[in-house]
Formats: sequence, C-alpha cells, structure tokens
Amino acid sequence: MANKDLDYYLNLNWTLIEGEDLDFDGNPYHYIEIKEIPSFVFCAKTIEKARENYKRQLKLTLMVMLENGDYIVEPGEEEEEPDWESLCP
Repeated sequence: MANKDLDYYLNLNWTLIEGEDLDFDGNPYHYIEIKEIPSFVFCAKTIEKARENYKRQLKLTLMVMLENGDYIVEPGEEEEEPDWESLCP
C-alpha cells in the first residue's frame, strides 16, 4: 500500500456538516464541521466565506494529524463497532 500524503487526504470527498449559531454577543455565524474528523470546525460570518476558506484549516489539521501519526478516518470508511460483549459484563 502506498503512503497516503497530504494531497491525497485534501482531495477526499469529506462529509461536510454546515450549520449556523450565535456567538456570545448574539451575532450569527456559520460553521463547517467534518464528520470524519470530530475535532474539526471552521467558522465564518457567512456560509459562503466558510465554504471558501475551510480547506486552509483542514490542511493544517491534516498536517498535524499526519505528523503525529494519527489514524485518519476516510469518507465512506465504516467505523469499527465496539465489542460490546467484552465491554459490558
């Protein structure tokens, strides 16, 4: 299996979750989360700006994950179901 590099991960079809919320002052902002990377969130004043700019933060997040040797769940990859019998007596 070939090494998967930053470019490989940047070009995957990530599952984006878009939403809107209010900041501490009650002003609306828009966010993008990535289902496969639970720690990822990018915020902007408009959804257009969020869509336009989230990939810069995604690149930084992936760079850190690769540097740390973290396992990166890819889109469409099934998450392993816990072995409930060994967890629950």
